[in-house]
Amino acid sequence: MSTTSQIKEKIETLFKTNPNVHVTVNMTSPKVHVDNQPAVIKGVYKHIFQLEENSSGKSQTHTLQYNDVLTKHVIIAELNAK
Repeated sequence: MSTTSQIKEKIETLFKTNPNVHVTVNMTSPKVHVDNQPAVIKGVYKHIFQLEENSSGKSQTHTLQYNDVLTKHVIIAELNAK
């Protein structure tokens, strides 16, 4: 089982090598629903990371926590491929 620090390390590696990912987000607060759309990792910080996606027709940046990946509210397809 992954921990938040392991998830952070994997996201940092993607950010440095290939920040273009596919993401599924299902969150209610804030209300964000994205279904397997291309996204770009824009920033990786101590407790959060930022994704930019264009599923609604305009570019949106979402600030997410590593715990969101752990609880599967955010699924990054490339993290599961490794």
